[in-house]
Amino acid sequence: MTIQRFEVGPRMSQVVVHGGLAYLAGIVADDLVPSVGAQTRQILGKIDRLLALAGTDKTRLLKANIWLSDISRFAEMNAEWEAWVAPGQPPARATVEARLAKPEYLVEIMVEAVVG
Repeated sequence: MTIQRFEVGPRMSQVVVHGGLAYLAGIVADDLVPSVGAQTRQILGKIDRLLALAGTDKTRLLKANIWLSDISRFAEMNAEWEAWVAPGQPPARATVEARLAKPEYLVEIMVEAVVG
């Protein structure tokens, strides 16, 4: 079976497609504003772009993992997520509090989706 990799860097690929599934790396915001909502919106926009690159979209999501640097800001992140996720087609999801790679990162999201 073929493996496709998109936006390949020295450490990781942003998207790997194999066996009809697209696996996205953990996605963080580029503009590290101190707003969980704003960072979440940026991340979801990047996810839309990467899913399109892989030939799929958010209506085909299977799974999402979300990490928050402060779980008390869960509602702020969730408001953006609920406005973005395809109505009636939410993926299986887990959200946890974790220390992220930089203190300025407030949210990180990783998704998997069906391609095609």
